[in-house]
Amino acid sequence: MSFKIAVVQMDCVLGDVDANLEHIDCLVCAASAQGATVAVLPELATTGYFVGDRIGDLAESIPGPTTDELGKIARSRECYVMAGMIERGKDCFYNSAVLLAPDGSLHGAYRKVHLFSAEREAFTPGTEPALFDIAGTRVALTICYDLIFPEYIRRLVLEGAEVILNSTDWITNDWQRGLGWSGAVVSGLVATRALENTVHVAMADRVGVEEGWKSLGHSCIAAPSGGFLAKLDDGEGIAVAALELNHPDWEQWRTIATYLDDRQPNLYIPSDN
Repeated sequence: MSFKIAVVQMDCVLGDVDANLEHIDCLVCAASAQGATVAVLPELATTGYFVGDRIGDLAESIPGPTTDELGKIARSRECYVMAGMIERGKDCFYNSAVLLAPDGSLHGAYRKVHLFSAEREAFTPGTEPALFDIAGTRVALTICYDLIFPEYIRRLVLEGAEVILNSTDWITNDWQRGLGWSGAVVSGLVATRALENTVHVAMADRVGVEEGWKSLGHSCIAAPSGGFLAKLDDGEGIAVAALELNHPDWEQWRTIATYLDDRQPNLYIPSDN
């Protein structure tokens, strides 16, 4: 079983959905031209991240106008499109990702479960994982901070996920950079999640600067070995890789790296004492 995946690394125009959708269309077109079955875009790609008190104006229902436009892009470019957006819920907002199918339909949606720091003041956390089938492959949608939690990614894999898709906007300032937080670290996180679960992991990160915070880039696609199949550094770009899920090399790798079978869950839960 094989299909191509593209991680799309882009900058955003803060608060300008139309401009961002136009840019997304161009980037997805380029990804499709390279044979991508699915194009993964960053977290909140349609609005930018630091929207502040504009969140109520930019939030939309799912489905809604933005998913309609993303569906048109997916249909015209003949590929799946995963993109982050602000979802309007009942009396709340969600940091969400949507998945559009090549026929333009809404294939699925996911509300970010793990909210980081001040995100909790703007968004309500999601409560459900999101797994869907793409080209005969079980994929899981995740957003940014979700990757920090190995228990969550492991649950997705135990529920059948063969590929983890992650839309993200890892950000940094001078203080964090001084402590070693970097694009190399976040791409290493992707490689670790792939290795420890013997699955493929694809992360699409943002670039650019908003409100003094720099997005780290370093979007990548990691194999079950933890090696990179495709990788970007800084700046806008597209990285594409063919995921051969049943390739003999990966089958052999899993016979050696029997991490899932070797777990000792009884030792992972603290005792009552």
